[in-house]
Amino acid sequence: MSNTINVKTLRHEMSRVIARVKRGEHFTVLYRSRPAFRIVPLHGGVALGPLEDDPLYGAEAVGRSTDGLTSLDHGRILQGRGGE
Repeated sequence: MSNTINVKTLRHEMSRVIARVKRGEHFTVLYRSRPAFRIVPLHGGVALGPLEDDPLYGAEAVGRSTDGLTSLDHGRILQGRGGE
């Protein structure tokens, strides 16, 4: 499974991300709203191809929030976890 997170979320949830990667999940990490790197399991990895093949790589930066929510709030909404 592939997931997209930002650097702030990675810093705050590093232990959870590591546990999920150990279970086989992959992460694309955004820095300043742009894909910066991937985190993938060492064993049983999948050839991911060049970063340029990732549809997020060419995406425009999304800008700043104007609704007063944090990036973590937006991530929860986008991931369907609502107000956890």
